Amino acid sequence: MFLGNFLIGLREGLEAALVVSILIAYLVKTGNRRALIPVWTGIAVAVALAVGFGIALSAASAEMQFKTQELVGGLLSIVAVALVTWMVFWMRTAARHIKADLEGKLEDALKLGPLALTLVAFLAVGREGLETALFLWTNINNSSEGSTQPIIGAFTGLAVAVVLGYLLYIGGLKLNLKRFFTWTGAGLIVVAAGVFGYGFHDLQEADVLPGLNSIALEPHEFFAHFGSAGDWLQTVFQGVLNVTPQITWLQLIMWAAYLVPVMYLFLRPTGTPSPKPAKATETASS
Repeated sequence: MFLGNFLIGLREGLEAALVVSILIAYLVKTGNRRALIPVWTGIAVAVALAVGFGIALSAASAEMQFKTQELVGGLLSIVAVALVTWMVFWMRTAARHIKADLEGKLEDALKLGPLALTLVAFLAVGREGLETALFLWTNINNSSEGSTQPIIGAFTGLAVAVVLGYLLYIGGLKLNLKRFFTWTGAGLIVVAAGVFGYGFHDLQEADVLPGLNSIALEPHEFFAHFGSAGDWLQTVFQGVLNVTPQITWLQLIMWAAYLVPVMYLFLRPTGTPSPKPAKATETASS
């Protein structure tokens, strides 16, 4: 789960870091350094809300009975995948206009006062924070290897995102954001597919959906033939793809039903080729 959560932390963290750098750079460039205080306040409140949301989910799930916990976990996994999928596609189309949109909102907020500035910063960062907290919680909750490694992976990704965001802000790093978000988006879709399939597995364990004993694949038996190397491969396989030691038919079908069409729609070219100019026809004169 380290690699999957690292990717989530890196991708979501860099998006938030870009938003923060755009807000700060605009205020500094326009000579409104006094407005940095309400902006940082909004950012801090958004981060605190995301952390509190994750803690609240963990505390609430710990008090639930097994079937209730599996039901809530399964539903939240599906919701988290829906939000992350929307975010991945939205970022691909909105990345070119996000700077202008944020600066426009910030300019309007400057006219209204500090509270409006705090609200703009809070909303800009808060959405990313809540999505990240929910997706990380579902990923960690689905982990069978304990909570330490997934949490370390998530915080490592967030730390790298902060460093990259700062380097982008000071101009010390030139990053092809379109290519970066394309590759990380594709990787995140692979992770989300595992979460999506696992969500339906949770619903089977909660007795909401049938077929818990209809096993399609048993990866642990395959990797057992390779000894200690197989244990390592199974850990990597399970950590990246969110597979379980036993995969039900419903889990496998839903994994494929999400991964194939979503990956196709995400990777297909969005632009339409410009029409070739018509060849000039020569007229013969007699």
